[in-house]
Amino acid sequence: MIGIGDNGIAGLLPQYKQWIEDSEVLVGGERVLEFFPYYKGEKITIKGGLSKLVEALQQETRSTVILASGDPLFYGIGGFLAKKLPLEIYPTMSSIQLAFSRMKESWQDAYLTSLHGRSIKGFAQRIDGREKVAILTDEVNNPNAIASYLKHFGMNEYKAFVAENLDGAEEKVGWYSLDEMETHPFSPLNVVILKAMTKPKQYPLGIDDEEFSQRKPDKGLITKKEIRVLSLQAMELKSSSIVWDIGTCTGSIAIEAGKIAREGQIFAIEKNAPDLENCMLNQQKFRVDLTTVHAKAPEGLESFPDPDAIFIGGSGGEMAELLEVCTKRLKKNGKLVMNAATIENLYKAVTTLKENGCVVSILQAQLARSKPILDMTRFVPLNPIYIITAYREDKEND
Repeated sequence: MIGIGDNGIAGLLPQYKQWIEDSEVLVGGERVLEFFPYYKGEKITIKGGLSKLVEALQQETRSTVILASGDPLFYGIGGFLAKKLPLEIYPTMSSIQLAFSRMKESWQDAYLTSLHGRSIKGFAQRIDGREKVAILTDEVNNPNAIASYLKHFGMNEYKAFVAENLDGAEEKVGWYSLDEMETHPFSPLNVVILKAMTKPKQYPLGIDDEEFSQRKPDKGLITKKEIRVLSLQAMELKSSSIVWDIGTCTGSIAIEAGKIAREGQIFAIEKNAPDLENCMLNQQKFRVDLTTVHAKAPEGLESFPDPDAIFIGGSGGEMAELLEVCTKRLKKNGKLVMNAATIENLYKAVTTLKENGCVVSILQAQLARSKPILDMTRFVPLNPIYIITAYREDKEND
């Protein structure tokens, strides 16, 4: 497998050119195969899925060269094919390397990611606070769309360097503000590098309750900061966790979960439209891009992927059915965490979870916050909360 740039044959080492000329089969995308109009052997164009290509190449006895853009092991087909075929891989410079060279900046400290053929969902929390971000784009997630997305989440600290048609005859590079990048026409072949010109506000674990947009005038429909932190630690989140937040309300749990599981996915469901509106505002403020659904759980959960962790802040009177669905969908070693404010709901939740084969533990949190009174200090108690943690014992032992 040989990596090739937009300058085609001119960028290949003499040895690579000889290997291609001596081969009997040349495999690659339509664009890279066009660099070899006089090739004498058989050309195989890569289109769609790779499974049929792999099957054909596994049976191939002729000498074969596979062409791939740039470094085949950097978001390319090299990693996949190397697991299936006895390949030798010879990369050229990736578009990211070339873009940073044109930008004249080091890139060992950059966050590298791809939106090529991927959803932009969750991109906000993945890059929030990073000083340099290099992005592989596509026709949907192009510089215009990326600029609009960043502006939606208030990420105006970024300036963009866009490198088009690198090493090609129509190469063009330049710096753009987000406003300029949102409307400027770009070639389909481009790389975007974001550089933070200022440092945005960063929120620690345990965001103050007052920071969240909440329902007015009756504030308080939020998982309080201290309970939120205790619940999040019980969920045992990883950077790649898939999380459900059921009865999300302001979105406080989902947002803090998104900042921990930056490379994962966060799904939130809420039955009250005004609360969901506040959740959407909070997403923008705290730069966490959730998938939100307006529904009364367990309806709506069927569209979510199986979770590594579930938080239930409210069951809407459908507790037994909801817990049955959640425990069945929870992944092996996953944790379900539920807050209960009454002993009736505590009893019902623990009983139902055990009936569904779960191991259950309970933490009673009875906390008080200090409050000044004249030149002294008193404590104002928060409502006692039962933090219920459950996992499926049979799944633990699979």
